[in-house]
Amino acid sequence: MGSFRPRIAITLGDPAGVGPELAAKLLAHPGNRERADLIVLADRREVEAAALTANVSVPDDIRILDDGTAPLTPIERGKISKEAGERTLHQLKRAVALVNQGEADAIVFTPLNKTSLHMAGMHEEDELRWFAMHLNHKGTTSEVNIIPGLWTARVTSHVAIKDVSARISESSVYNAIALLHKLLSDFGIQDPRLGVCALNPHNGENGLFGREEIDSIRPGVEMALSKGINVKGPFPSDTIFVGRSNYDGIITMYHDQGQIALKVIGFDGGVTVQGGLPVVIATPAHGTAFDIAGKNIASVKSSQNALDVAIAVASKRNVR
Repeated sequence: MGSFRPRIAITLGDPAGVGPELAAKLLAHPGNRERADLIVLADRREVEAAALTANVSVPDDIRILDDGTAPLTPIERGKISKEAGERTLHQLKRAVALVNQGEADAIVFTPLNKTSLHMAGMHEEDELRWFAMHLNHKGTTSEVNIIPGLWTARVTSHVAIKDVSARISESSVYNAIALLHKLLSDFGIQDPRLGVCALNPHNGENGLFGREEIDSIRPGVEMALSKGINVKGPFPSDTIFVGRSNYDGIITMYHDQGQIALKVIGFDGGVTVQGGLPVVIATPAHGTAFDIAGKNIASVKSSQNALDVAIAVASKRNVR
């Protein structure tokens, strides 16, 4: 176990954003190379250009899987485009292929742009569903968002608010709880402490403001308790994060319920994990930051944290 070095497939994210320069900084950091075998899905001249922008030197012994497909004309920074989306998807497909072939233990990608991806032909609602499809995974998935000391998972994610209630059931609540419990356990936290958000104001006020807490959320919590998971709730969502030190993870009912809280608490350094998949896939929680792309002022903190999570979980699972 002590000698296990996870193989991390790394892509440069959207080439029009800050992803390439952030990836170059990860590759240049000697501590990262000591802890994992880094496999870069990019053409060598893309990596060299990113290193120049980031003002770092990427060692010659970094494994770069150059398939000679880089555009002859560099993709323009700071703009949404089909070309950027196609380049992003091409390298993500190569990363997934490494996983499916048993040649990578985790994937880390720097920020993507969903509009560019959809222009390039991605039909899924987000990259999590895209990864699930390409990994042939049929089970429960959830984006897991992380700041130091707190992880969150969602019962629903990229859906309209009007559709949230219909997707909350005993089983969907239980599945989100179980998913977060497993991921935190894989990260190395023994018996993780979980809390669950209510959907309605004041925890539904005993059905006065809605019955989801009574009919779906509480039964999901009780199912998790019967499986030995250390979970409490539901609690009003406007107070649960005030007591966040009591939990290792919090399950929310919809996207912004947790995202607003996490980004207020600690925007810089956030990580998103594509939870529930058979392989750990992590990315910084921020976007492509087109307005500062190429200026070498984007913080690498979230990207570094994403790599740290991927290394920790892959090492714990020790899939080889």
